Amino acid sequence: MKFDKDCEVLWKDRKRYFGLPISFTRYYIVKKEGEWVKLFSHKGFLSSVIDEVNLYRCYDVTLHISLADRIFKTGTISVKANDDSTPDISIKNVANPYKVRDLMSGLIEVERKKKKIGITEFQV
Repeated sequence: MKFDKDCEVLWKDRKRYFGLPISFTRYYIVKKEGEWVKLFSHKGFLSSVIDEVNLYRCYDVTLHISLADRIFKTGTISVKANDDSTPDISIKNVANPYKVRDLMSGLIEVERKKKKIGITEFQV
């Protein structure tokens, strides 16, 4: 996936099977300095579906690790966001799931502070 030249890819990975990145599902966290930080989910090869969500809109990050995930050192991260088109994004079977979860949680808090948004503003 290509981004503008002034965008920085903070993290990227693929969905993994048995610990191997042999999938056409890719995940990115991309930062455009001074503007936004987004989570992208790019699925497909010939025909693609690309979901994106601004990290400041995310309000819940959950990590799921099964026994097979422990064996292959992978995990699934579920992200809930206050976004009509993509309210739930699952980042499935990625390597180093604890580090990814911590990275996302930190970036979410930084973006909320920048935009002066609290969790109470997401509640309906």
